[in-house]
Amino acid sequence: MNDDDLTRLNEILRPVARPQVLDGVYSDDQHARMLDVVKRNGPWKTITANHFDTVEELMATSNGGVPDNFDLTLDDMATGHFRGRFAEDSVCYYTELEDCFFNTHFLDLTRSYWGAQYARPQRMLFNLCGPHHSGLNAHLDAVTFRGIRIENSPVWLQNVMGRSGLFTEHLVKMAQVITRWYLGENGTFTYWPDGPAGQPVRLEHPLWNKGVVVQNEMMFHRGDPVGRPDERDIPGLRHRSVIGYDTEHDDWAITTDVEVIRRYRPEEMRLLVHWSAEVFQDLDEVKKNMDHSDDLTQDVVFERLLADMHARGIEVDDPSDPLHDRDFIRALVATYSIKPTTDWATPNAA
Repeated sequence: MNDDDLTRLNEILRPVARPQVLDGVYSDDQHARMLDVVKRNGPWKTITANHFDTVEELMATSNGGVPDNFDLTLDDMATGHFRGRFAEDSVCYYTELEDCFFNTHFLDLTRSYWGAQYARPQRMLFNLCGPHHSGLNAHLDAVTFRGIRIENSPVWLQNVMGRSGLFTEHLVKMAQVITRWYLGENGTFTYWPDGPAGQPVRLEHPLWNKGVVVQNEMMFHRGDPVGRPDERDIPGLRHRSVIGYDTEHDDWAITTDVEVIRRYRPEEMRLLVHWSAEVFQDLDEVKKNMDHSDDLTQDVVFERLLADMHARGIEVDDPSDPLHDRDFIRALVATYSIKPTTDWATPNAA
């Protein structure tokens, strides 16, 4: 990637506005109800198991660059970080959380963040973990485009499209309210609000009911390792491992094939709630999104990606099954693997 490409993508891969830090995001009652849903409805799969079937797909999303070899398995890359869903596609799965999801205050925040007229809640996820090793590679969240969305396309494809800079005219405006509850050590949030060539910023402790209004689809960010280094090992962790609340022991247990491999006390846990909304500048943009008159298709996306790769002089065969062709996905990883250029270890505080 030459300097002109980096300059162009640095302007594309930055949020519409700098993240806004919030305190006291949810009421104590809302937090208690969300945590009760998480306890009652587990166990929960790892984040990677929610989204990826191959190492190539994970690499295409995590933006870790191209490894020397692809002999690694998903088990080799597993981390003790787990995910579940409170709401998807504007439907809340738990009636006791409808006030959390259909949140007027959050809608006001996201409209103001974009300077837009309309918004609708789109999904609400949670991430759950105790002390664990996590990668230090910054990434984008699933980038939403008209016609190419998390409901119909894999996350890795959405993120390759975002990092390519080839589809910005079809970008759906999104904003998130992301909130953390964690009293342990580390576990902070690092982000690049001025693009991947800019300086990182870190959201520091205290992290109890602390949040940010962000556009994570177009801003590189990462969750930092949780807990002290000496308490992060999880022997026996696999891609298929799950976590659940153990009422008998009043703790959280990670299991692999029903065998308990790690327990956490409640005070060791970090809960992250990720609320997301679609935002529309005006009524015309609402209608364009709703009537699908300007939608991309996967065929058009792959044609454009292939044309761009060929124009760059990259030799790649036309895939017969681009969503599952591992060689093709590797070529996409190699071509569109931009990541932050600045030192992650010394970010500024938010």
